[in-house]
Amino acid sequence: MSAVKLAIVFYSTYSTNFEMASIAAEAAGATGAEVRLLRVAETAPEAVVNSQDGWKATAEKIKDIPVATPEDMEWANAYLFSAPTRFGQAASQMRSFIDTLGGVWFQGKLANKAVSAMSSAQNVHGGQEATILGLYTTFMHWGSVIVAPGFTDASIFAAGGNPYGYSHTQGKEFGENERAAIAHQAKRLVEMAGKISA
Repeated sequence: MSAVKLAIVFYSTYSTNFEMASIAAEAAGATGAEVRLLRVAETAPEAVVNSQDGWKATAEKIKDIPVATPEDMEWANAYLFSAPTRFGQAASQMRSFIDTLGGVWFQGKLANKAVSAMSSAQNVHGGQEATILGLYTTFMHWGSVIVAPGFTDASIFAAGGNPYGYSHTQGKEFGENERAAIAHQAKRLVEMAGKISA
């Protein structure tokens, strides 16, 4: 199996998606994949970020994590995206990063690479599935190969039963079931990426 180079690209306002991305990075790294944990740039004004304690704390916590670039997307042969939902779509910060990828997309440098997505919302039916499916629509345009977790492991059922991609309810603890579901999605992505790039 070819070496997998995985870019885990996240946006996080209150640390939920940062935690999800970190769990995934650890699980993927344990398989032998080369992993880059990357955040997308904050586009909200600094005054707005600083006006909310949780948002400000998260910005401080993740400030040393590299910001994702089109070059990272060229480097990787697999992608895992994680972003909170905003009215049923990925947060605008994530969409802004995606909008910078037109050049590499046009050159076909996003095609034929395995990709998966995760999301979160404030409540159980807050738009997580719509957000993940919306990201998958973008990935179809890229020509990437979507690797959803499906119902391929008992952890998917135990963590809430989302076959499209792991989704988390903000404020809920990351227990054993949640961590297992995230790890399974990351490991499945690495496995499929290795087969695609072999």
